[in-house]
Amino acid sequence: MKPHMLLLAAGLLFAAIPTGHATDRSPDKPAGHTTAQSIPQSAAQPSEAGLYRFTVGDLRITALSDGTLPLGIKPLVKGLPPDRIDALLSERFERDPLETSINAFLIDTGSRLLLVDTGAGQLFGPYGGKLPLSLAAAGYRPDQVTDILLTHIHTDHSGGLTLDGRMMFANATVHVGQPDIDFFLNRDNIAKGLQPRLHDEAVATVGPYLKAGKVKPFTEKSEILAGVTAIPTPGHTPGHAFYRVTSRGETIEFWGDIIHVGPVQFRHPDATVAFDIDQDAARAQRRDRFAEEADSGQLTAAAHLSFPGLGRLRRDGDAYRWVPVEYRNRQ
Repeated sequence: MKPHMLLLAAGLLFAAIPTGHATDRSPDKPAGHTTAQSIPQSAAQPSEAGLYRFTVGDLRITALSDGTLPLGIKPLVKGLPPDRIDALLSERFERDPLETSINAFLIDTGSRLLLVDTGAGQLFGPYGGKLPLSLAAAGYRPDQVTDILLTHIHTDHSGGLTLDGRMMFANATVHVGQPDIDFFLNRDNIAKGLQPRLHDEAVATVGPYLKAGKVKPFTEKSEILAGVTAIPTPGHTPGHAFYRVTSRGETIEFWGDIIHVGPVQFRHPDATVAFDIDQDAARAQRRDRFAEEADSGQLTAAAHLSFPGLGRLRRDGDAYRWVPVEYRNRQ
């Protein structure tokens, strides 16, 4: 990979949001490991929490909000003029900066509890960091999570792995693409464009799990757990991956950061973002995946589309249209 393709766009998401100070939170105290076969659930639902429950086959899945943030779009999107970006946002009665969701997803299989991404934790100043609140509102404790499926090691996906320097999910195994571990946790890559802060944060969040022997990396498409397939989709980061989860003939894919700005990139899939480490590869992945999934009826979960980030993709001429899931509030 060429050095200029490794530049992380002057701090990735941090360059696009206002700075601030982290709020002071206390970590949840584990009350002993409980198997997911008998996971107790609380009726408590704090008013600031964000969650949306649904099912895929026999799986109970909960979309969890880690919060939202105002994201500067025109400095972020590559390949489109500013007036076109404004026009696309205006069509949806939106504007720059765009209020952008940070979504995570909890999968209760009955015997295991899987978490797709962990939010930003304490690393986004006043934004993000609400995942523990949302998790508690859903009736679960961090110590009950058995597996964490990281789509990649950018801070807004892996920052919640630790809290106040301690592992937030003490009983969980972290699954992540090996190329991301090789890139973000190797200090030598700073000379190739890796920002020191991103290296330090990866060491602080993923590092404790590595030291504890709780990381299981993968390098190719493979079934990493029963019904869970990791699908490498490098481009946004070297180890970026989808996760395809299947139960009783029903399937959902967790897309990570193949899409950031829905109003823009569904209409213009060739448009990349400054966060993409390899712009050409990220563009190619989006083209290929959109073409493969469009009109298939495939249920998809996206990290940064408006909460709960769930929907399906339709073709719309040479572009695409996102169809959000219908709202349900029943058993």
